[in-house]
Amino acid sequence: MNPFFFSGSATSKLDVKNRFVLPQQMRYGLVEDGRLEFFIGLGLGGCLSIYRKSEIEKIVEKFREKQHVAKYQKFFTIFFSTLHLSTCDKIGRVTLPNHLKQAMNIKKDIMVAGVLGRIELWSKEAYDRNLSNLLLGKDTELDLAKMTEDAFALLDEKEEIKNATEN
Repeated sequence: MNPFFFSGSATSKLDVKNRFVLPQQMRYGLVEDGRLEFFIGLGLGGCLSIYRKSEIEKIVEKFREKQHVAKYQKFFTIFFSTLHLSTCDKIGRVTLPNHLKQAMNIKKDIMVAGVLGRIELWSKEAYDRNLSNLLLGKDTELDLAKMTEDAFALLDEKEEIKNATEN
């Protein structure tokens, strides 16, 4: 199991060529086999995601098992047709494909957020709005206390399974 994970956040600005600077620590986390290559594509909840090549390989392996199931076809088409292999230039700039920028309504400021095995890219406005609504309890679908409780309960699942198999 790979102990590495992405965390932290930073604001970056798009230049006129749709490039933004990826924080240095996040760039280091994308290096695999001595190469800085990664995929940019659709993420969860209205963001874009930067995936390590090894993460995409795992996703592809799992999705291949379901590639002929009709209910997944539209998702697979959208997900893979918007997935782009990318890298950084010498100063850490990443080019954001224009159609992805438009689809996520990213104007100038991008919020770059490390989230476990991926890096999320949000329009700063959407990120700030989501965070504020969540923290102030204005998001009726999300309850921070409940989400925190459920997430930390995941830590006990492995221990519970281990104990059940030992008994």
